[in-house]
Amino acid sequence: MLRTKAAERLAAALMAVAAALCLLAVLFAGQLEEAFGADGLSMAYETALFDTDTVMTVDISMDADDWQEMLDTATEEEYYECDVTINGETCYRVGIRPKGNTSLTSIASSDSDRFSFKLEFDQYVDGQTFQGLDKMVLNNNYADATNMKEALVYDMFQFLGADASLYNYAEVSVNGEYWGVYLAIEAVEDSFLLRNYGTENGALYKPDSMNFGDGGGFSMGGGGADLNYIDDDLDSYSTIWDGSVTDTADGDHRRVVEALRKVHAGEDIEAVMDVDNLLRYMAVQSFVVNEDSFTGNMTHNYYLYESGGQLNVIPWDYNLSFGGMGMGDAESLVNDPIDSPFSGTDFFDVLLEDEEYRAQYHAYYRQLVEEYLLGGVFDETYTRIRSQIDQLVETDPNALFTYDEYLEAADMLYQTITLRTESVLGQLDGTIPSTDEGQREDDSALVDASSIDLSVMGTMMGGGGFGGFGGRDMEPPEDAAPASFTGGAQASAESGAASDTDGASETPPSMPEETSGGEPAETSGETAEPADGQQAPEMPEDFDFSDFDFSDFAGGGFSPSEGGGGPGGFGGPGGSGGSGSSTLAGAVWCGGCLVLMAAALIAVWRFRRRPGKKRRKARQHRA
Repeated sequence: MLRTKAAERLAAALMAVAAALCLLAVLFAGQLEEAFGADGLSMAYETALFDTDTVMTVDISMDADDWQEMLDTATEEEYYECDVTINGETCYRVGIRPKGNTSLTSIASSDSDRFSFKLEFDQYVDGQTFQGLDKMVLNNNYADATNMKEALVYDMFQFLGADASLYNYAEVSVNGEYWGVYLAIEAVEDSFLLRNYGTENGALYKPDSMNFGDGGGFSMGGGGADLNYIDDDLDSYSTIWDGSVTDTADGDHRRVVEALRKVHAGEDIEAVMDVDNLLRYMAVQSFVVNEDSFTGNMTHNYYLYESGGQLNVIPWDYNLSFGGMGMGDAESLVNDPIDSPFSGTDFFDVLLEDEEYRAQYHAYYRQLVEEYLLGGVFDETYTRIRSQIDQLVETDPNALFTYDEYLEAADMLYQTITLRTESVLGQLDGTIPSTDEGQREDDSALVDASSIDLSVMGTMMGGGGFGGFGGRDMEPPEDAAPASFTGGAQASAESGAASDTDGASETPPSMPEETSGGEPAETSGETAEPADGQQAPEMPEDFDFSDFDFSDFAGGGFSPSEGGGGPGGFGGPGGSGGSGSSTLAGAVWCGGCLVLMAAALIAVWRFRRRPGKKRRKARQHRA
């Protein structure tokens, strides 16, 4: 009898707890989402690692001999085992390797060991993640004296709600010793796909047609990486398939080719293109004038995602944006036409030539300019970043630029973005021509950018080498030799250009303000005079075909509902990552509550039956 009553009390307690948890899950679904991540469990890294209000701390612990061996053989890009402590939490048996292409070989041939690194949490432990994140990249900000270009570009993608990686600055230490300030990027692999596309069974590619010859030069081959339709032969698109990140087969490849055919023909556009996300991508990509991409002539540094025959583009690698490819002409950068922005691909032409799509593209562009750049968000972001990294850059033991070069470059970047904003606003309002043809016919209204020295911000291969490569139609000689990695700002400093700042300004230089007529006012603020002997880079950044291992994602919980994320996956204007994530968070808790209720009922049933059996056996024994 006592056991029966105890079972009843236990069952009642379990059911009361389960009911209370269900009620809490319904009332506090939003708080549960924040605590457990956008999808309820596995996406906790979104806020745990990539909350940009706080710089991430990353301590890499590994055998000192292994660390040195990895640095000495960096170009082999072999994985080594280490333990990684991020923000005080340790993940064991993590894979680490140097990464990159030109940045990797340039650092390897210099006196520096400041490589970019890739951390693969599931390299040695199947399914292991760091709060749901399977892989993370630590970028060394190569050829970017500002240390800010890539962060600002990803922040713009985030603001517009485009599908793009999360980012945060990282104070990196090795065996407890400060190594340098890096930019941590969410790798575009398992976790990224899960966060943005949920349970979609899409195919991911990283196309790249940059081919390096034995003599040290390179050529820009075909193979479909420019996303231009060639024909229906799968072999014509080999550089896409060579860059498969997920497991793909001929059937997947045929869907991509058929989609490219329809894009070229202008058929079923919304069925074969993720139009809304692509328009957001186009706005940011055009604004930052990233020539080190397939929208220029480099035909690399992007990801192609295909799901159900629909194509999408995911951005990657922005340390050479804002003139980092050595365009040389600041006025061309500042006034780059927004309605003919992509020279290397015809993929976006069908959207630019359609009146409705072009209007939506302009709407996203205006949102970026008026709300982000002129609305105070850019100023806040710029000031935040400077307050976070100024001291880290100053004390960085492996910095590629001096602190004075950084200060000058950061100010120059602000002025460049200011003038670019002025030009784009004029193009949107019709006071400045918005096409190549229009600007050739009449350049009288173009924004004066004579105060801008692009080399101060750093350029590919440190401003040396091919002397002009990086423009739209130039190709380097095959026998050209790489130059120093120290950057264009070094040349600027040696030629007499110097920074007049001692640290981050409390108030950034003024952004252009709109006049009553809708035209931006002239900006003020002195900048350094252009340095003599400005040189441009030679070879493209991050040519890397060794990244295409893709382990099954099996750790840390499950994902958003199917189709979750997409445009707006950052919680910006497009919404929060993982559609319906609050509902899912509540559902997970309610599921746990149902398990408790079931356990309670089973306990009652078992305990009620067990005493009955014993009493019957006792009566039989006495009989």
